[in-house]
Amino acid sequence: MDLLARLKEGKVLVSDGAWGTEFAKKGLTAGSDCPELYNVDSPDAVLGIASSYVEAGSDMILANTFGGNTFTLTKYGVDERLEELNEAGVRLSKQVAGDSVGVLGSIGPCGEFLVPLGLISEEDMTEAFARQIRAFVKGGSDVVLVETMTDLGEIGCAVRAAKENSDLPIIVSMTYDKGLKGYATMMGVTPPAAVEALTAMGVDVIGSNCGAGMDNIIEIAGLIRPETDKPLWFKPNAGLPELVKGETVYRETPEEFAAKAPLLIAAGANIVGGCCGTTPDHIRALRGVVDGM
Repeated sequence: MDLLARLKEGKVLVSDGAWGTEFAKKGLTAGSDCPELYNVDSPDAVLGIASSYVEAGSDMILANTFGGNTFTLTKYGVDERLEELNEAGVRLSKQVAGDSVGVLGSIGPCGEFLVPLGLISEEDMTEAFARQIRAFVKGGSDVVLVETMTDLGEIGCAVRAAKENSDLPIIVSMTYDKGLKGYATMMGVTPPAAVEALTAMGVDVIGSNCGAGMDNIIEIAGLIRPETDKPLWFKPNAGLPELVKGETVYRETPEEFAAKAPLLIAAGANIVGGCCGTTPDHIRALRGVVDGM
């Protein structure tokens, strides 16, 4: 799928929903199990999630590669399998996507800080992401998605790696919290500051995901759209998380979630989907609303 060509057609595109909370339903324990190992050890589980989003009407789906960087995989003792796991993740999503649904190689935060806050150099972090991206290309990815980010330095490394190792379109999606002074990432980056920096980096699509439900993401979209004419991507959670009997629960129903989509689109969204707590049913309802507009 040619993402940028599809966006130029002017239609609102629908992405997929959550992967992490869907894996949890299949028995994955966050923090102790490596999701990327499923790409080789339990491919049917990965294919099941990918297929469910294609069947729900997604125009694009992620690959199961969010934590497939050297720093995270080293913690699980499988860094030597980085290329294998990332390529397999892309190939599995491609297997069910066909020609009409795009596949996004997903890069999440690496869990480390650049110097001087941390110990990782820009060169080492850039190469860590480059290893992922080279595997994405080998697997046939249509897009590089840098998501759930809070630090512009880390994003800069990922974008540099993408540009030096592929000619794929780049989406960057950041996660914002709402404080007394408004919205900013954990590292203090506001939406307007993010737009300025990401534009300078040459990113193709800008957006926000996770950390907030639809209401907050609509507000974030309203802050980003006046700053840019680039396509915008937004994936809210299914409401705010609640802790019930030791488990994180997202209560927003598919109907409640999708009913707010017109407001998000009116605020400037070109690509809409869901993050934590959203399911294929949320995406199916979202697809229906988008098609009906």
